[in-house]
Amino acid sequence: MTDLYAEALATFDRLFDEAAAAGEPDRTAMVLATAALNARPSARTVLLKAHDPRGFVFYTHLDGRKGRELQANPHAALLFHWPRVRHGVQVRIEGAVEIVGDAEADAYFATRPRGSQLGAWASKQSETLASSEDLERGLAQAAQRFETGAVPRPLRWAGLRVKPDRLEVWYGADFRLHERVLYERDCAGDWSKRSLYP
Repeated sequence: MTDLYAEALATFDRLFDEAAAAGEPDRTAMVLATAALNARPSARTVLLKAHDPRGFVFYTHLDGRKGRELQANPHAALLFHWPRVRHGVQVRIEGAVEIVGDAEADAYFATRPRGSQLGAWASKQSETLASSEDLERGLAQAAQRFETGAVPRPLRWAGLRVKPDRLEVWYGADFRLHERVLYERDCAGDWSKRSLYP
């Protein structure tokens, strides 16, 4: 890990800790932007479940819209916004996406509440839901199927890791004279750091 990438991650960790201290409602909430092969973008909020030098991880059904888009076009952008930190902070991350290994996904799935585990089996994420009774029926079937013992991870429910090649920290300031610091990796794998106009 290069010194500049380590600095970028240390900055994120420091701000992530400040977000907890500042009482942000959920510091793990991040907007995930994807694009289909026809270049049509979509965005939604997901939750950060792990981060380390390998990247930033969230979990989803691979057959849902975001899962399908990220398998077809494995690049994504993330946005954290912590308005209670300092004068407001945003962290923007862009990079390639990979599916985490089965062992890592299994280990995380095992930590989820049982109701969430059963819900992963019951939900056909992003498909049309004719009635709430259909979801309730699916949940009841999953509960019966796994009545005893641990609930295994569904095969198509997995973690996705965004591997940064750009990480920008945006610090809010008066008169919209914000401070922006961009860490960026080039095609040779070397990191650089520069300031951007607000």
